[in-house]
Amino acid sequence: MSLRLSTVILPYRRWQEGGRSAWTRAEQLGFHAAYTYDHLSWRSFRNGPWFGAVPTLTAAAAVTDRLRLGTLVTSPNFRHPVTLAKELISLDDISGGRITLGIGAGGNGFDATALGQEPWTPRERADRFAEFVSLLDRLLTEDAVSYRGDFYSAHEARTIPGCVQRPRLPFAVAATGPRGLRLAARYGQAWVTTGDPRLYENGTPEQSVQALRAQAEKLADACAEAGRNVAALDKVLLTGFTPDRGRPLESLDAFVDFAGRHQELGFTEIVIHWPIPDSDFAAEEKVFERIALEAPAQLT
Repeated sequence: MSLRLSTVILPYRRWQEGGRSAWTRAEQLGFHAAYTYDHLSWRSFRNGPWFGAVPTLTAAAAVTDRLRLGTLVTSPNFRHPVTLAKELISLDDISGGRITLGIGAGGNGFDATALGQEPWTPRERADRFAEFVSLLDRLLTEDAVSYRGDFYSAHEARTIPGCVQRPRLPFAVAATGPRGLRLAARYGQAWVTTGDPRLYENGTPEQSVQALRAQAEKLADACAEAGRNVAALDKVLLTGFTPDRGRPLESLDAFVDFAGRHQELGFTEIVIHWPIPDSDFAAEEKVFERIALEAPAQLT
């Protein structure tokens, strides 16, 4: 199976000042998908421009025709399943069935307290995530849902006409721990990882590969437990957070070597960040475009 190459476009530029052109160029370059982060603000971009994921994807859907679109990732930090489901159904309709929902448990970043709440413990995040995913699955596949859980409720929530994609738009579940991997195995059409964050500062690329191999093996175990074939799930690596950092984007050969090593682990999709000058995602635009145009043919 050929390795798919996708990109993630951070929503930090005004639509008429480079925002729109990045999405249309992503389609021209032949990327499989273009995603965006679903945060209220993020790390070093907190004090600068940052736009909403759903409006950005709606605009992107209007100026593209073939490119898949999605979030990497949405979390429960500031979302509710009922309102999110309505937005996703609308997005899927506007795009003609091109939306993938990347979804994760969230963390302790700015999103975690922006609504005035105390940060959740890791256990509470995991509990909320499990309830969030299961309720969202129902909302996107049933016309009317009533539910009362520990964290979320729905009262005769209507989600007619449902998704263009049937039975619903695909979930790409970001997970590394056992509970998250079980959610990916049960609800996911894809699994997403950024690697082992403990290796980012002082680890080696070789250690990262070993950690990713172990994650993939645990996913296979979770799928076996759920009665699913792990081969039925796409495996997505969001790059930029392994010890390799930006080195894979330094040249075509460097990227092909990096992607090939991860393809051997079973990854079916590699996601690279659209270049952002003077940031952790800085890269030469000409090299980036050459990778987009030429790398997929070398990774069949």
